[in-house]
Amino acid sequence: MLLLSFAVDLIAMILAMPRALFPEIAQERFGGGGAVGLLYSAIAIGSMIGGLTSGWIGRLRRQGLGLVLAVVGWGLAIAAAGLAQQLWLMVVLLAVAGAADLISAVLRQSMLLVYAPDRMRGRLQGVNTVVVAGGPRLGDLRAGTMAAGFGGGVAWVAGGLASAVLVVVLAVAFPALLRYRAATVSSGERT
Repeated sequence: MLLLSFAVDLIAMILAMPRALFPEIAQERFGGGGAVGLLYSAIAIGSMIGGLTSGWIGRLRRQGLGLVLAVVGWGLAIAAAGLAQQLWLMVVLLAVAGAADLISAVLRQSMLLVYAPDRMRGRLQGVNTVVVAGGPRLGDLRAGTMAAGFGGGVAWVAGGLASAVLVVVLAVAFPALLRYRAATVSSGERT
């Protein structure tokens, strides 16, 4: 289960992280200037809003399905943002992607803390840190390399769509991910 959650995050970040394309797209579509700053901050703004409104995530029981939907939502929001021709729309769609990423991060961390045995929790947290830190950097490499061959717009949209499709394929191939439910703790077990 934890391997699947790590794989889902890597797919999302490697295939759909558009950050390396922000300067090119900002210049081509919006004349550069402040557009670059807005694009760089949009995902973080969405994550912050998602975090401030995240109380409902704790009540989510079908965490595996929630994780898959959040990552598919990330990919589709990224792809839609890549198609946007208005700066405000691109920023809003990137913020939606940031909120979806926050939801997936909370669910993955919850799964890690519940599913990992005590003796392995530290090592698995280390693997999680490598995935979270390394995935976006590999995504920058993928986006830049793909943009060099096909252009920034194609690299952006194709990455988002590929991410969403691949996560769905992974979820279908490994249905245990979709079936994963939050651990239930009786009131007598809480401390």
